[in-house]
Amino acid sequence: MVRAPLDRLLAQAERLVSRRIEPTLADAGLTVDQWRVLHLLADGSGRTMSAIAAAVAVHGPTLTKVVDRLVDAAAVYRLPDVQDRRRVLVLLSEDGRATHDRLAPLVRALEAEVLSTLGPDAALLLDLLDRLAART
Repeated sequence: MVRAPLDRLLAQAERLVSRRIEPTLADAGLTVDQWRVLHLLADGSGRTMSAIAAAVAVHGPTLTKVVDRLVDAAAVYRLPDVQDRRRVLVLLSEDGRATHDRLAPLVRALEAEVLSTLGPDAALLLDLLDRLAART
């Protein structure tokens, strides 16, 4: 059996997970990319747009639209970086925190459901993906 190339396998896995969580996010008026930004900011740290783009793997122009929509929904807000006034930080608002806290357990459950198909290999997959992602 010829194995599909890595990029295709990763893309198919990403689409599978996204398809599972999209309906839950859509009920809350969010896209997968918007969720990824909310989840990243949920640690309470503000991030620059370039840091967010790198972490959630979204290109600059697309990320600007994603963040603009989150700002319009009052889920995030922008502030000048006190350490470098040329940069802008994006932070999670109270509304964004409430949305994140309500959706996070649902998304985790859906991800666990997908991973359950791998049985005990799920933990190994996550460890290997962490290692691979850390190299970027």
